[in-house]
Amino acid sequence: MGLGLSACAGDGEEPVAQDSPAASAPASSGPSSESPTADSGDDSATPAEGDVTAPGTELKVGDRAVLPFEYTSEKKGTIAVTVTAIEKGAEADMAAYGEKAKGMTPYFIKMKVENVGGTDLSYASLKLDGVLEGGAGTGVVLIGDIPGKCDRESAPTEFTTKGASYETCALSATKSSPIIGASFEEGDAYRDSPVVWTN
Repeated sequence: MGLGLSACAGDGEEPVAQDSPAASAPASSGPSSESPTADSGDDSATPAEGDVTAPGTELKVGDRAVLPFEYTSEKKGTIAVTVTAIEKGAEADMAAYGEKAKGMTPYFIKMKVENVGGTDLSYASLKLDGVLEGGAGTGVVLIGDIPGKCDRESAPTEFTTKGASYETCALSATKSSPIIGASFEEGDAYRDSPVVWTN
């Protein structure tokens, strides 16, 4: 069973934790029997298929991946993501998430995001997911951040031009094996065959 947790800073409300019925399936490391098909090509800002990082690519922390990105039907384009660190936190860092977070170790996935296509992606938000040893997902869904340790930032107002960049952090957590990687799973082609960064 997966577990959904949320913590909100401010608003005077207590963080909310809830169970999620969705279980996380292990990521497939074998070759896919189906090749992802290219988009219809109606978005002129998207580079040719050969210019983006292929689904299933394995990278190291510090490597840069160029990825198609759709935040909403109006906010889509091409971004570059560089995972700069995957840092282990302490169980005490999860206190704001309440009882359901007991026994969980947080991990902070830090990254730099660049606007490659030059489309308006202001206020868009990107989240990478933690990957356990063996390639499985964590089964934990976290909403929020840990101020001062893992601040989840949305793209700034000026994230509308080619070369614009910002830094953000995705929070992940586990009760079992350590998190050894981070995965990009957005869009049909990457959902079944994510791009994964490991230490």
